[in-house]
Amino acid sequence: MRNMSFMLTTQPMYDRTKDVTRRIGWWNLKPGDVVMAVEKGMGLKKGEKVKRIYPIRILSVRVESIGRMINPYKPEYGKEEVIREGFPKMSPREFVEIFCKSHKCKDNAQVNRIEFEEVR
Repeated sequence: MRNMSFMLTTQPMYDRTKDVTRRIGWWNLKPGDVVMAVEKGMGLKKGEKVKRIYPIRILSVRVESIGRMINPYKPEYGKEEVIREGFPKMSPREFVEIFCKSHKCKDNAQVNRIEFEEVR
């Protein structure tokens, strides 16, 4: 089973308030796939082990611009999505800025929007 890191959103995963993630990559993921959510997947120090959160089942996958979250004609989309991403107090613009900074991309970058659920 492949590991998917949730290093920046570990707490929302444990709180089970996150059910959407955006990635640059994971292009071959499809609905029905099961992956292991982990706290950190890369950059582990010597002797450090991967900490599993729980397995997740992929419900939907689609490619969209990260900038869709700040579309002035559909502001409700971005507001709903930041909540689903695990950042209920963040504005869509703040989310996009942080995403673009951490991924070294612009707000027109194509990302993989992945909706998932916990496997019980």
